[in-house]
Amino acid sequence: QVHVVESGGGLVQAGGTLRLSCAASGSIFSLGFMGWYRQAPGKQREMVADIDSRGSTNYADSVRDRFTISRDNAKRTVSLQMNSLKPEDTAVYYCCADLNFRRVWGQGTQVTVSS
Repeated sequence: QVHVVESGGGLVQAGGTLRLSCAASGSIFSLGFMGWYRQAPGKQREMVADIDSRGSTNYADSVRDRFTISRDNAKRTVSLQMNSLKPEDTAVYYCCADLNFRRVWGQGTQVTVSS
């Protein structure tokens, strides 16, 4: 069985920074797309940033120039550096990854930005 587990959420003031990390584990023979999504209360889950196996990235317009996604294929990790955080960034952040050609989701980590 394969898993992804997030870490690094928490409470931060507006303008602050947080770094989320996600590690994939298990019997993995293929590691593809990796990404971060978020879901705020009462809203649908939305893509925040993603990165393919070659390192090409996509960002939501709302986080472009503030967030940076990166991955380490050897360690099977993906990270999200979040700068200049805003109260509207408050949400549960989910890591996802294509492991063995199947999309796997983490349990989520709470990010709360106070004004």
